[in-house]
Amino acid sequence: MEMKGPQGAYGGPHPGQPMGSDVPPSVWMPAPVPISNCPPGLEYLTQIDQLLVHQQVELLEALTGFETNNKYEIKNVMGQRVYFAAEQNDCCNRNFCGSARSFTIVIIDNTGREIIRVQRPLRCSSCCFPCCLQKLEVQAPPGTPIGYVIQNWDLCMPRFTIQNEKEEDVLKIDGPCCPCACYSDVHFELKSLDKTSVIGKISKQWTGLVRELFTDSDNFGVQFPLDLDVKIKAVVLGALFLLDFMYFEHDD
Repeated sequence: MEMKGPQGAYGGPHPGQPMGSDVPPSVWMPAPVPISNCPPGLEYLTQIDQLLVHQQVELLEALTGFETNNKYEIKNVMGQRVYFAAEQNDCCNRNFCGSARSFTIVIIDNTGREIIRVQRPLRCSSCCFPCCLQKLEVQAPPGTPIGYVIQNWDLCMPRFTIQNEKEEDVLKIDGPCCPCACYSDVHFELKSLDKTSVIGKISKQWTGLVRELFTDSDNFGVQFPLDLDVKIKAVVLGALFLLDFMYFEHDD
């Protein structure tokens, strides 16, 4: 599925785009040269060991509490936009299921082409129901699974496993006992399978008291090895969205 071009709802502006888009102006990262055996659009990730993810503030949601589809701007450390991500969901699912809702997030490049699709079915995330924990699928290109994020049962700690397209375990994610800490960043460590080494992290950044209280708009950072497989980098990015919905979306 290819999203609309520069004038579309998700495409966002780039050089030559007319005014009036709902996506704020931003400088896009230059498109890299296509690489063989690399899913189209993931070439960007070969040059990156960090990503900054900014969830956009939705005024209607901030003022009324009416849940709207999430949108995210994904940038490199130079502030250049790498991707733009948008949730696709219906009103009933968003407002009746809240942060537990199933979702599809489409991720596009600077041409408006959908390059990654992230899907989460409606499942329980409570430690009291370990038989039906979270499982998120990442596709690139859309329709082709490249990996999964699996929630592991634990009484008090957020724990997840990153899997490849064959559902083989590749990495682990361990979070803090209290992932909703106030006045500080929250870090989820990306670890080797045996957990003897930390190779990266997903961080939820503290954005200030007013913004934290009245909006669901969050800032995240992702760090991973530069030489990590680009498919696994895309799955780690998918894990970020799962963590956002599970621990940082407000249902009040």
